[in-house]
Amino acid sequence: MTQNRLFFFDTTLRDGEQSPGCSMNMDEKLSMAHALEALGVDIIEAGFAIASEGDFAAIDAISKAVRGPRITSLARARHQDIEVAARSLEHANRSRIHVFLAASDIHLEYKLKISREQALEQTDECVRLARKFVDDVEFSPEDATRSDPDFLRTMVEIAVAAGANVINLPDTVGYTTPSEYGAMFLRLREQIPALENVILSSHCHDDLGLAVANSLAAVEAGARQVECTINGIGERAGNAALEEIAAILRVRGDRYPVEHGIHVERLYPTSLALAQCISFTPAPNKAIVGTNAFAHEAGIHQHGVLANPLTYEIMTPESVGVPHNRMVLGKHSGRHALAHRLSELGYKLGMHDLEASYHRFIELADRKKFVYDQDLVALVPAHVRRDPDMVDGIRALAEPIEGSVA
Repeated sequence: MTQNRLFFFDTTLRDGEQSPGCSMNMDEKLSMAHALEALGVDIIEAGFAIASEGDFAAIDAISKAVRGPRITSLARARHQDIEVAARSLEHANRSRIHVFLAASDIHLEYKLKISREQALEQTDECVRLARKFVDDVEFSPEDATRSDPDFLRTMVEIAVAAGANVINLPDTVGYTTPSEYGAMFLRLREQIPALENVILSSHCHDDLGLAVANSLAAVEAGARQVECTINGIGERAGNAALEEIAAILRVRGDRYPVEHGIHVERLYPTSLALAQCISFTPAPNKAIVGTNAFAHEAGIHQHGVLANPLTYEIMTPESVGVPHNRMVLGKHSGRHALAHRLSELGYKLGMHDLEASYHRFIELADRKKFVYDQDLVALVPAHVRRDPDMVDGIRALAEPIEGSVA
């Protein structure tokens, strides 16, 4: 392992599934696990074994069927949780138990109703127990970003001494900012020399819209594992989106010179696979995988993209698995985009005919929510004949032009 190797820990099947509407049955979980394996993730958190019989069965089934990534089960810092997690992972080619315990005073006092001393005792005892079952143990001090720094340091020191291979510092409630989060990693690395032999991990929620930014701040500060989900699904506002982090690493490799195993061209197909398993697709304006991520309606943008896609696209759609960009024809579109689409439909218009068709098109776009190819054909002057040899991938005339007209 090199210091520049970044591991992708996918928790779509655990933290992601906790999002309302994202529950998956056994077949769907298996299907997604195989999709994640094909994507190249390093670790799959397959579930929370003690949460239900279904979760236990899913972890067991994924452990048997998916042999590439390391398979992980979440466990509270309790003996029974750890023992059940270990049983669920018995058939895994490579396994990990992920133990977590609250570190913030608000969680210790109001949720767990235990003292700091009791929490430290549980940390030591339960990490040691987990190491009896597996060689790879991850420990997460829950709500780390709202924890007392000195107490957090002590808890992490105890977990490492007890045998934790990975220390995850979760921003459980999406509270922190990039500068704060990065500073926390740097501070602990400076305070605890033993962390040089441990993988540090980020786990960020998106309550303030900073999950990806915080994750990248952690990477800059030495984290070599990022915990994330496909499409950013997860509790409340969701988790850091895997596809966004992977795309940033590709586009801005100058800023983040790390190696990883993600097959970036499979980001969009994996997003689609998840959408088929759960009840909703990403928002249209979702970065990388949203339907509008590579769509252009404004005339200036369309003209630029038709001349050279790099004018308004910092990555090619194909690089992340999107088949192609889209010219969405609406009232903001220009003559170049209209001429381009009419050419795809087999019509070559001169300047005078194009100008007349364009004005009629703008009037129509102001009235209709969707503009169809058949509408465009109706705008073409009667004396202009269609040339079948010009047609390039013509869509059925009954289909609408993708996207809405504002």
